[in-house]
Order: sequence, then structure tokens, then C-alpha cells
Amino acid sequence: MHSSLSSLGWVNGGPVAVVQGLLDALGPEGTLVVPTQSGDLSDPALWSNPPVPEEWWSTIRVTMPAYDPRVTPSRGVGVIPETVRNWPGALRSAHPETSFAALGPRAAAITEGHAPDCRLGERSPLARLEADGARVLLLGAGYDTCTSFHLAEYRIPSPVVEVGRPSPRGWEVVREVSITSEMFEELGSDFERDRPVVRGTVGAADARLFPVADAVAYAERWLALHRPRDLYVDAGPGAPDPRQRP
Repeated sequence: MHSSLSSLGWVNGGPVAVVQGLLDALGPEGTLVVPTQSGDLSDPALWSNPPVPEEWWSTIRVTMPAYDPRVTPSRGVGVIPETVRNWPGALRSAHPETSFAALGPRAAAITEGHAPDCRLGERSPLARLEADGARVLLLGAGYDTCTSFHLAEYRIPSPVVEVGRPSPRGWEVVREVSITSEMFEELGSDFERDRPVVRGTVGAADARLFPVADAVAYAERWLALHRPRDLYVDAGPGAPDPRQRP
């Protein structure tokens, strides 16, 4: 699920009521999964909103706390995923920038084994969600937040970039597929035109529901045809720019 609490209008009970309602709708056999990204754990050399002086970069890299799935807050994904992350029994994947949190009987199977050099690819929870027949719920959120589209980027020719971040062993650099949510709104519009998408309203928000597998398969074909290579600036997943200064 990708969500915007403010788009729902006033909710009695706020994000807790929303999460409880989703769990009630899923029932005891359903599993709720949300992105709990922490893209601010990134190289200060790439921060742009605002940038920091170059003379700070080495100090920031040395002193930036490493990712801890138990305490590192999510950033840029909204208050509902942060509520899920803190919910009793929630499990969270191990990737330091693009983690997912899950609640339900499939939580462990979905979140385990998130490879440190695979943000949103075959060794991430997205691939497991696709295999499980999961569905995407956009709850007041746009297609620009749809992380399932990123899985398609790992299945088409895409540039590889070096990604720096803190780790328990100190500053590390890994090679990763370059990802960007540029053109995801256009992609989503075409997807909704060509594929079955359940639409409705929840409170004041527009909601969309569709299979992960449909979104990934459509995005593979669409991105290969429509996205210019020069758009691969690695803007990171979803709407927030993980290069921004926290």
C-alpha cells in the first residue's frame, strides 16, 4: 500500500484507525505491506534540497548512524507506513534505504532476505509480492509512488550506479541498478487505460487496486519503449528524493 493520510480528509483516530481498518479488511489470513524507506541514509555529495558544503561530506559519512530496522524512522512515505512500522508484530526488511514493513502471516516470508545491493529488484520484497499474487493499493497516492514499477527497471537494460551509505562497518559503496520514478505518472495513466484497475473512494481520497504482477509486466514493456536513457539520474524510488538533506 502507498498512502496519503491527508488525502482522506478528517479521520477519527488518524493513522491508527486507517491501519486497523486495513487489517480488519484483510482479515487474519491477509498481510499488509508498506514501504518504509529511509533514503536520507545516502551520500551527502548527492543532497540537493538543500546541498551541504563539500567540506562537510567526510564528517557526515563518518558520523551518520547506520540503518537499524528497529529504530530507523521511515522518511517521505507518510505517517501511515510509519504507523505500520511501529505496530506490534510488524517485521521490516533489511535494506538500509528501501525497506518494507509487513503485518500478517506472510510478513516474515516477504521481508526476509532483502539483499543490501538490491533496492527494489529480484532479491527484494517486491519480487516476493509479485510471486504471491499481491495487489497494490494506492490510497490517496499517485502512480509516482508505485514501487512495483521499479521492479521492471531491474528487468530491462538499465544503467548501474555506485551508491554510498552508512553501515555497521563504516561507510560503504555498493553497485546498484539505477532507478528513478520519472514518468511514472504517465506510465500509470497508460496502465490504467489498458489494464483492469479497480477504482473507488475512501473518505475523500481516490483509491486504486491492481495486481503487482500486472503493473510490473506492463511497466517492463512501457519503460523500454518510452523512457529516454538520459532520465536515469537515480532519483530514487517513489515521490521523495532520497538525495535530499533530512
